[in-house]
Amino acid sequence: MMKLNRRKALALMGSTVAASGLAAPALAMNKKIKVGALRFTSHSGSFIAQERGYFADAGLDVEFEFFQAAQPMAVAIASGDVDYAVTAVSGGLVSLAQKGAIKVIGGALAEEDGIDGQKYLISSASYDAGIKTLKDLDGKKYAVTQAGSSFHYMGAKMAAAEGISLSFTPLQKVGAIIGAMKSGQVDGWSIVPHIAKPLAKAGAWHMVANVSDYIPGYQVTTVFTSAKNAADERGLTESFLQGFSAGVDDYAAAMIDKTADQDAMVDLIHKYVYTDRPREKAAPSIINGTMRLNSGAALNIASIQDQLSWFQSEGLVDADISIDQLVDRSYVDIIGA
Repeated sequence: MMKLNRRKALALMGSTVAASGLAAPALAMNKKIKVGALRFTSHSGSFIAQERGYFADAGLDVEFEFFQAAQPMAVAIASGDVDYAVTAVSGGLVSLAQKGAIKVIGGALAEEDGIDGQKYLISSASYDAGIKTLKDLDGKKYAVTQAGSSFHYMGAKMAAAEGISLSFTPLQKVGAIIGAMKSGQVDGWSIVPHIAKPLAKAGAWHMVANVSDYIPGYQVTTVFTSAKNAADERGLTESFLQGFSAGVDDYAAAMIDKTADQDAMVDLIHKYVYTDRPREKAAPSIINGTMRLNSGAALNIASIQDQLSWFQSEGLVDADISIDQLVDRSYVDIIGA
């Protein structure tokens, strides 16, 4: 295992960036930790755990650090600037795992049959120019944050299924991609429903397919931490997962199962998501973002293996990285094995 600062972690990522009720032992109260997150509905498990005191009940004093893409979050975990986070598997994350810097310890957002999920999009300018289907994207510009990102993976899996070639265009941040789609600088993209649906309604793009049609059972995001925390801070790590999982259960009850107060849940999530909008305008997008968050942070290992194999096939990570270098299976239920 390695002790890294952010500069060293970025250096290790080099070529990649370029190209169920969990029981936890008692901790001393108010153990301070930093949790990495995006301001997405899909990160609500952490937000709920914070607001409803589940982290506090687990002996944790949580401070959030917010990011705009997956790979910078992986760097922050590896450097020790952030303790736990939820994000998509990326080439950079895999490379840092190979170096002994980080470990995936659970699952979060997942595509599930019967629950509306991520969408493949075509920009309105491209659609009006005759690009009506995903197959019509052959040779066109497809937006990604970075090479080796989840957006890259989703685009590549779709392109392989359709038998087309895409020109992947890295734009670094989700906000930049939204702007490029609105202006017609790129032709296609894929994103979670709380971003896809309202902007489709506003005319920014057209939703033409579901990601789940091309990647069934996709484990979209994972819970991860430093390899040091996974190996040497078991009590702390279990306490984090305990609080997080309680938040996920509340989210499912309100937003998916409809057995709890959805309005109260929307109010809570709005403290973190679409904070620049009044509640009445934010609520539809928050509700549109409802997807499955895995109970007990269960991890679909088959999906993670598929992602790892794709990164390897593209030369984005070393061919000899094993799934066990990436994943610590000892913390949560493993599904899809």
